[in-house]
Amino acid sequence: MTNPTHPILRIAVLISGGGTTLQNLIDRIADGRLPLVEIVGVISSRSQVAGVERARNAGLPIEIVRVKDNPDTGAFSIKVAGALDQWSADLAVQAGWLCFWRLPERWLGRVINVHPALLPKYGGKGYYGLRVHEAVLAAGETETGATVHWVDNEYDRGEIIRQRTCPVDPADTPESLAARVQAVERELLPEVIGEIRDGRVPFPCGPRPS
Repeated sequence: MTNPTHPILRIAVLISGGGTTLQNLIDRIADGRLPLVEIVGVISSRSQVAGVERARNAGLPIEIVRVKDNPDTGAFSIKVAGALDQWSADLAVQAGWLCFWRLPERWLGRVINVHPALLPKYGGKGYYGLRVHEAVLAAGETETGATVHWVDNEYDRGEIIRQRTCPVDPADTPESLAARVQAVERELLPEVIGEIRDGRVPFPCGPRPS
């Protein structure tokens, strides 16, 4: 059941591109399919992407935090964490977020990521977007899918929360396979967020911050 002392799960969403995953969450919250969840802010690592407009159109607070505006990973990471802190987010959701940031201790166990493959396969530095699906097809896989996992300070190495599979068709292109995996992600990520909200997936760091 939902925690009666803190029923609303406050999430911040991190994006780097078109924001289709963000829009999926916005829509599900709005139509009641993802109740008791509030998006309190959006961080984008790029300023000129469709995801920024999606956030603005939904009236969500947005921060642009670009790698190139910071001298090193440490400075970039401080700005990302600072944005999350200012919104008092319970959970950060990396949704098409392509940047490495070093999580401070207070955010370890409070960040999840959705990855377009069945980790530990096709994960790590350089595996993102169509590159993942190209690698899956090149390896002759007959099955792929999506993974939601806790984020730590190594690429795609955090504890796996849930995975869901889908078939690879012999006629697939990277684009057609990406579309099939994205359909899986659209169902899997909200389900996991709901399970975290309800306490069925506990925060590794302990009780939800209050």
